[in-house]
Amino acid sequence: MAGPDCLPDYPLTSDLAKRLKSALDAGDEGAVSDLICTQVRHVDAVVELANADWMKHPSAQLPPGVLLGLWTLEYKRELTTPLCIAAARGHAACVSHLLRRGADPNASPGGRGPLHEACLGGHTACAQLLLQRRADPDLLSADGLAPLHLCHTAVSLGCAQVLLEHGASVNRAGGAGRDTPLHVAAQRGLDEHARLYLGRGARVDARNGRGETALSAACGAALRPEEGARSLRLCALLLRGGAAVDARDGDERSPLHKACGQANPGLACLLLRHGADAAALDYGGASPLTRVLQTVACAPQAAPERTVQALLNHGSPTVWPDAFPKVLKTCASAPAVIEVLVNSYPQLRVSESWKEVIPDNVFQAHRPFYASLLALARAPRRLQHLCRCAIRRRLGRKCFHLVPLSPVPKSLQNYLLLEPEGVLH
Repeated sequence: MAGPDCLPDYPLTSDLAKRLKSALDAGDEGAVSDLICTQVRHVDAVVELANADWMKHPSAQLPPGVLLGLWTLEYKRELTTPLCIAAARGHAACVSHLLRRGADPNASPGGRGPLHEACLGGHTACAQLLLQRRADPDLLSADGLAPLHLCHTAVSLGCAQVLLEHGASVNRAGGAGRDTPLHVAAQRGLDEHARLYLGRGARVDARNGRGETALSAACGAALRPEEGARSLRLCALLLRGGAAVDARDGDERSPLHKACGQANPGLACLLLRHGADAAALDYGGASPLTRVLQTVACAPQAAPERTVQALLNHGSPTVWPDAFPKVLKTCASAPAVIEVLVNSYPQLRVSESWKEVIPDNVFQAHRPFYASLLALARAPRRLQHLCRCAIRRRLGRKCFHLVPLSPVPKSLQNYLLLEPEGVLH
């Protein structure tokens, strides 16, 4: 953002600014190109495209609701240059034309330079042209971000490559969060970006302002389900690159805590296979198992029982028995989770009063399972179950690895590993 006393060459009320804004709003790329290449007086002219300051003028006619909160308004203007506009829109021919006329590739009256804009849009050809004309590959925006930090979409991979070829720092921390480019790639699930950065010497366990490593940031990212496969590949890549699987952030949360908090069973299993501590506690005293149980009601479609099962098979302590009714109330909509948990105890004191904490519609929808659960209030567990618990206690956190090696039928291996059956015996 520019200061309020900065006078643009083309203020908001000028004819060119109006025409340019209209063309941008309409998506008329031909008109945009013509205006910035032929209509501006000089190549580094500053154009004002927006200005909120008029709202503070005493003569401004504003609704009462706006006036009540007007004291909180900040003075905001959108200032830019022809080169920034061309780079942001991906007009390589215009970028080339302006640069030949002497446009400054590092001018940033609006807080971001042309190279930032090109990277935001993923316009590799524009980024290449700017870098060839000595654009600073590490130029910081008003927010403290280098162009490489703004390569945060899949289409920006080419921009990241040319930035690194021109000397951009792969380990520069930037912005309020002090993220490195690898953190940005991790947060966005950009596995190819991460591969590129690691190949160029990115520090795999660099910490950001929250104490997170890239692996921690990746595990805590709330990505869309369709991005899950990329996230899994990215975390596997980081682990192969030597990432510390149990690195704690500022809240003492491990990557496993975060994967469980995002209801991501594939990622949790990956971390556990690489030796993540299933019994770790954060500053609030929560274990990874606690984190996944807290997400069950929000994400029953994510098969939370698989995460619970994996944690228990890797040595996670189970829920304190006296707290089980609370867990039942929270997780009743996912009976497979309840089944896995109940089967992790040699004997759990079940009460028929537990039915009161199960919503009636949930009880009816899963009646066979909940009937079998309440039946345990009147009968002890079978000897087969007690033998399972004895074997699991003997194997401890190696259950997941040793049970599949045992010379017993697959069905019995599944039984030992708490595979849900739909009812309790």
